[in-house]
Amino acid sequence: MGQKATYQLTARQLVVLAVVSSLIAVAVVAAVSSSGIGLNLFGSDEQAQKAFAETTRTEVTDPSTVSDEQNSIEVYKKMSPGVAFITTSARFETWLGEEFERESGNGSGSVIDNQGHILTNFHVVQNASKLTVSFGGNKVYPAQVVGGDPDTDLAVIKITPPAEGLTVIPLGDSSALQVGQKVLAIGNPFGLDRTLTTGVISGLQRPIRARNGRPIDAAIQTDASINPGNSGGPLLDKYGRMIGINSQILSPSGASAGVGFAVPVSTAKRVVPQLIQFGEVRRPKLGATFYPVEQLRDRGLRLPIEKGLLIGRILPGGSIDRAGLRGLSSDGENMIVGDIITSIDGTEVSNIDDLYRFLDKKKIGESIDVTVYRKGGSVTLPVKLIQQPDTGNGTSRF
Repeated sequence: MGQKATYQLTARQLVVLAVVSSLIAVAVVAAVSSSGIGLNLFGSDEQAQKAFAETTRTEVTDPSTVSDEQNSIEVYKKMSPGVAFITTSARFETWLGEEFERESGNGSGSVIDNQGHILTNFHVVQNASKLTVSFGGNKVYPAQVVGGDPDTDLAVIKITPPAEGLTVIPLGDSSALQVGQKVLAIGNPFGLDRTLTTGVISGLQRPIRARNGRPIDAAIQTDASINPGNSGGPLLDKYGRMIGINSQILSPSGASAGVGFAVPVSTAKRVVPQLIQFGEVRRPKLGATFYPVEQLRDRGLRLPIEKGLLIGRILPGGSIDRAGLRGLSSDGENMIVGDIITSIDGTEVSNIDDLYRFLDKKKIGESIDVTVYRKGGSVTLPVKLIQQPDTGNGTSRF
């Protein structure tokens, strides 16, 4: 009861706040090296989700009736024709200002439907001026980027399917995987097309980050060799179903050290329909900047609670603004602390990653209950989620 109704930030504290703000805006990328490695076909987003989520029937022989060697041979024979060898080109400029285009890299991808859509990593096609795809042999197909999501490191490209059709990689279920389960990776490491490596699932629910610093939840760790050029290729189970998209390796040398990571196919099932329909993932936003309380306190700012997200600048017309939450304000001499978010829908929120993970699984138009610390007490307010354009500031993306 003896607490003040408002909390003020001194001039020194404001300097600290500015420094922390700049640090938050620069995403901290995990010590994982990359392996480097608007067309609406379905109608509504719901239809696209259903179409992509349906698992294609696999024709691989029941693994329990054949040897492990025969299973690996059969999975490769049946699935490798659906693994794309992606070659990228980029524009460069000489010191005289003359532009030219040359090959800039390569990666892998998986055919996901008969219309020619290919799933790969965002970093494989990022900044590419030209894309080509091959499936072995001399035939090369020009490709175009349909959509990309840097936050999950996933992208969809498209080719005009040949008259003889394409081999579609069937989708599995990444929610029921077990450590020790056999996996197979098919890709194009070091430019060697359609290479097979095998191993097991070494770990689950691994925290990795996309190149922009965003957390990618529930990554699959495997000891199947993944090298530069494997990026975007499928991680398959023994039935030939895609359970992950090979994305990163952990290696000081940049080559496989038996620690590779794949984005789970459950993430792709959620993201790809929007990439095909909109060219991007349309995530709801709260429309404000946020500062983790723990980081502010570690830097000497006196705040009334130990954990939470201090609301900074509120964007007019955003979800936070419409719900009546309060951000930092000024009395002319000092900054006045407004609301500090402590939980959303009953789930504790203490850092930017917590907030991102929560919003990443929500849809525009949904409502959430946001609990905030306000003037010595706790207040819960309903907030309707809307889409808000990015402002270019890393923390205001929420």
